[in-house]
Amino acid sequence: MMRIGSSGTLPLLLLALFVTAPVAAQTVRIIQTNAAGDNIHIIDPVTNKVVGVIMGIEIPHGVSSAPDGSAYYFSNEVDHTLDIVSTQTLIVTAKIPLTGRPNNVAITPDGQKIYVAITGVDAFVDVINLTEQRVEKRIRTLGGVHNVYVTPDGNYMVAGMIGARTLTVVDTETDMPVWSMHFDSGVRPMAFETNSDGSTKRIFVQLSDFHGVYVVDFGKKEVIRTLTMPELPFNRVSNDALQGSPGHGLAVSPDGSQLWSTSKPNSHVYAWSLPNFEFLGGVEVGHDPDWLTMTPDGRLMYVANAGSNNVSVIDTQNMVELERIRVGQVPKRNHTAILSGGNR
Repeated sequence: MMRIGSSGTLPLLLLALFVTAPVAAQTVRIIQTNAAGDNIHIIDPVTNKVVGVIMGIEIPHGVSSAPDGSAYYFSNEVDHTLDIVSTQTLIVTAKIPLTGRPNNVAITPDGQKIYVAITGVDAFVDVINLTEQRVEKRIRTLGGVHNVYVTPDGNYMVAGMIGARTLTVVDTETDMPVWSMHFDSGVRPMAFETNSDGSTKRIFVQLSDFHGVYVVDFGKKEVIRTLTMPELPFNRVSNDALQGSPGHGLAVSPDGSQLWSTSKPNSHVYAWSLPNFEFLGGVEVGHDPDWLTMTPDGRLMYVANAGSNNVSVIDTQNMVELERIRVGQVPKRNHTAILSGGNR
């Protein structure tokens, strides 16, 4: 696996080409899981229409896709498997047994392996060898893992634990933990800001019972500030389905200029400029917004509204909601996939 550092000129050139390529020149799909059903909806961001439905994966949690656009990957909470779906047929082609009940998933940029968070009493992250389609290793953690991420440069996997209130950084070459950080509350969604050479600059972290974002300096390994979201009048606040996470969904724009967060109680998404954290404002969306994903050009953002069973389409430059797309029951994790020709 090629690692990006201060001399990573070629990978950065490829990244720049990816970021600046227009949506129209690619087949882009927004993959929306539904946490209270057995289906997944596929949205075309050009038309904002549902163009496909994947059936038969009950309580899908995490979602990712192959870098070559050949497959979707879903963690299946009922069967305790990683389900592989063909992007051509939208049919499950393989089910890889996991070592426990899974939550979120994250794939390496080379597509060779995928990390699966194992929640509950098992304190592990399963490492899946995608060539051999098997669990090749378990990374021990301090508690059951809720979310896993691979940093944009592919050099690290970051695991977040709710019960253990810990964030652990793992080297993706050795699959060995290299450092951890403990918090006062459970670790929820994360997002990453990069340096000019593509390496990780800061981690943005949402915590249980905190209506905002913690900013972690990756090099210093310390919290350097917190960002708080606005509070609405009491009569406009909803506390339904918070599940201890008033902020549950983060996204950094592909060009690195914006940080977005969901607010469940306010039914809003809020944005700050990067790198200076100027508050840009918010956009009202559906009920209980739970996850975010953006198109490769950063112009559109898709917000999974778990309480209203729809997806808000946000114009990130004009800060307006364009429309809402009806999907399945309790939509949560979503993902932007780049597909090759002939795939759906």
